[in-house]
Amino acid sequence: MEILNKIIIAGGIALLTMGAGVADAQTVSSRKSHSAVHKELLAKQNSGKEQIRLIENNTFIDLIEDLEPELDIYTEGWNSKRVNPFSEADVPASAVIDVTGYHMPHPACRVTSNYGYRAKFGRMHKGVDLGIKSNDTIYAAFDGKVRLTAYEAKGYGNYVIMRHPNGLETVYGHLNKALVKPDQVVRAGQPIGLGGSTGRSTGPHLHFETRFMGYAINPAAIFDFANKTTHTDTYTFSKKTYQQPRNYAPSRQPSKSEGGNTYRAGADVDTYTVKKGDTLSSIAKAYGLSATTLRKLNNLGSSSTIRVGQELKLK
Repeated sequence: MEILNKIIIAGGIALLTMGAGVADAQTVSSRKSHSAVHKELLAKQNSGKEQIRLIENNTFIDLIEDLEPELDIYTEGWNSKRVNPFSEADVPASAVIDVTGYHMPHPACRVTSNYGYRAKFGRMHKGVDLGIKSNDTIYAAFDGKVRLTAYEAKGYGNYVIMRHPNGLETVYGHLNKALVKPDQVVRAGQPIGLGGSTGRSTGPHLHFETRFMGYAINPAAIFDFANKTTHTDTYTFSKKTYQQPRNYAPSRQPSKSEGGNTYRAGADVDTYTVKKGDTLSSIAKAYGLSATTLRKLNNLGSSSTIRVGQELKLK
C-alpha cells in the first residue's frame, strides 16, 4: 500500500511539470483508478482472510459442498434436545438408504449386547453395544453434521447424535468425552469422542444406534460387525422389518420381503445357540417366529429364561 502511494505521488509530481490544467486532470484520474484498484484488492484480501478464519472454525459450509447435503435434512427437529425429534406422520412406509462411504465406529466391532427387547429391564435396547476400552477413540460412521451433544445421567451418559446426508442419524452413547460440537461438519472416520462408561452403564462400551426419522433400526441390518463392513450398498427401511437383523452367513438363506430386508433361517437350519445379549423375543423375530411359538417348540413357560450356550429348536 505504501509503495503504491509513493508511485501515485511520484506520478502526480511528474505530471505537474507538463502543465497545470492537464496535470490536474490526469492526476485526479490516476488517483481514482488506483483507489478503485486498492478497494478491490482489499476486498479480496479481507474475503480471503475471512474464509480462512471460517474454515479454521469448521463453519464455512459453502467451501465443502461435497460434504454438505440439501439443507432440508437439517431442518426438522434440528434444534431439538430430544433423541427422536421427528413426527410419526412424516415417516414414509419404506425408503432406500445409501450406506456406502461408511466407517466402523470402533475398530474392534465386537458386539457385546445385541439390539432387541430386554426382559430383565422391561425395555427395548435400541442399538448394539460394542466392547471397548476406556478412552478408546470413537469414529463417525458416515459423513454428516453433529446435531446434539449432551449428557443423560440415567441413560446415554455423554452422547453424540449425528445427522447424515443419507437420511440416517447415528447415536454414540456412554462416552467419556465428546470431541465434536453441535453443527460441526464431520467426515466418516473422523474422531468424534472417547469411549467410556458414563450414564446407565456397568462397564466401558459404546452404545451405537442407527435411526431413520426417529425409528431405531437394528444396526445389524446395516452393518456386518463380524466382517467390519456393510451387508450391501443400500438398506431398504421398512416400518415392518426395521427391527430385524440381516445375516448372510452360509447357514442362513435370505427370504425377500419388504425390499429384501427380512432374512429368516434357511430350510436346513433347525436350531439356534443362544449368545450373550439374546432374548427370546429377539431370536424369534430374527427367525420369523413369534415368541409364543418359540416357547412351545422348546417347552418353555412364560416365566422361563434362556442362557448363553443353550440350544433352541426353531422347528
